[in-house]
Amino acid sequence: QVQLVESGGGLVQAGGSLTLSCAASGAIVTFNDMAWYRQAPGQQRELVAAITSTSTRNYVDFVKGRFTISRDNAKNTVVLQMNSLKPEDTAVYYCNLGGRFGHWGQGTQVTVSS
Repeated sequence: QVQLVESGGGLVQAGGSLTLSCAASGAIVTFNDMAWYRQAPGQQRELVAAITSTSTRNYVDFVKGRFTISRDNAKNTVVLQMNSLKPEDTAVYYCNLGGRFGHWGQGTQVTVSS
């Protein structure tokens, strides 16, 4: 059974940084397409960043240059480094394995104050 557990969320001031981690069990992140999504109150869940099994990285425009997705193969985790955070980045961030019909974590709250 695949389980994804996110951590690293919290409250930060605008311009600050946070590092989100997604620890996987029951699957090896190296061999899977992984992604981070986010969902703000009243909004649909949206893709933020993805890394494929071949290490191709994709970012949505509103985080390019600020967020970086990576894998820590030794820890079987996927990391989202978020810099230059903005209030509009406030959302629950979810880790995903295998696409929208794949597996999801429980989410971690990120709140950016102005």
